[in-house]
Amino acid sequence: MKLVDLDKLLPSDIPQGETILWYGQSDWVSLARNAYRVDWVAFYFLGLMIWNAVTIAYESDLWDALQAIVSTMGLGLLALSLLCLLAWLSARTTLYVITTRRIVMKIGIALPIFFNLPFSQIESAALRLFSDGTGDLPFTLAKGRRIAYLHLWPHARPLHFANPQPALRCIPQAQLIADVLKKAMVEEAGLRLGAGAVVHHSAQNIQAYPDYRPSSAMTMG
Repeated sequence: MKLVDLDKLLPSDIPQGETILWYGQSDWVSLARNAYRVDWVAFYFLGLMIWNAVTIAYESDLWDALQAIVSTMGLGLLALSLLCLLAWLSARTTLYVITTRRIVMKIGIALPIFFNLPFSQIESAALRLFSDGTGDLPFTLAKGRRIAYLHLWPHARPLHFANPQPALRCIPQAQLIADVLKKAMVEEAGLRLGAGAVVHHSAQNIQAYPDYRPSSAMTMG
């Protein structure tokens, strides 16, 4: 996957001395399937096409049924094309960065927005893997920190409206990136809290869907 120019997209306030551990973008195919739900839309139009064909063939004739199939198929292809285009644009204009101290998210198709999130403002993180190896890395912000769901979407954990969770959505090699993030968060917390502090990284406090892997969740405290 070809990445965009990192120097042109990082906000200027990232302090010197921080090390960039990883940067990348969403996989647009995975984003189309798991954020824009093109699979569900395809099944919906397939079911609608079958229903219209059977109903019209029963009430009229096969020619009218064929016309209904073609019409429904055209609408379905148009809807899927638009969703795939949005997914491609979302992935193309996205940049995720993990440094030794923070996560940076550049998102937005028409108007780019930067979210600069130090690890000290992140309470926990989790991993959701998909069958193609891509995955989501949602994270819970510390108390008093909140970003509106509409400002984040589709770069947010689905259906968490009251307490939105920013997420690195549909990233390739998600398991590897989760390990990088976990190590960075643990090391930064140790430095921030002091050499004698005990840094916990447990899944016990993670509230997640069943397909979120608790073994990869990180809780800092």
